[in-house]
Amino acid sequence: MAQILVIDDEYDIRIALRKMLEHAGYDVIEASNGREGIRIFTQNTVDLIITDIFMPEKDGVEILLELRADYPSAKIIAISGRGHGYLPIAREFGAIRTLFKPFRQSDVLKAVTEALAAQP
Repeated sequence: MAQILVIDDEYDIRIALRKMLEHAGYDVIEASNGREGIRIFTQNTVDLIITDIFMPEKDGVEILLELRADYPSAKIIAISGRGHGYLPIAREFGAIRTLFKPFRQSDVLKAVTEALAAQP
C-alpha cells in the first residue's frame, strides 16, 4: 500500500489523519513542521504528502515550492484551517488537491485516492 507523509504542526490533526489513513490501509509517516517534513521526504519512499499550509519553521507554500523545484513528480495535498484564499494559491503552486479543515474522513480518502491516481 502507499506510504503517506503527513506534515502538520497540530498533533490532533496528525493523529486523526494517521488513524483514518492507516484504517484505510495506508502506511503513514508524520512530521510536525515543514523542515522536518522535507527531511523525512528525502530520506524515505513517499507516495503522497499531505501538508498543512500554516506551520512554523517552513510553511506549506514553501514546501510546495521546494518540492516542485527539486521533486516535480511529488504528489501533494494541501490542507488549511485558516483562510480559504491560501488553498487556491497552493493549487497554483502544485498541490494536486486541497482540503479545508475541519474535513470529513470521506473527503480525505477521496482526495488521497485521486491524488495517488493522478499522473505526475
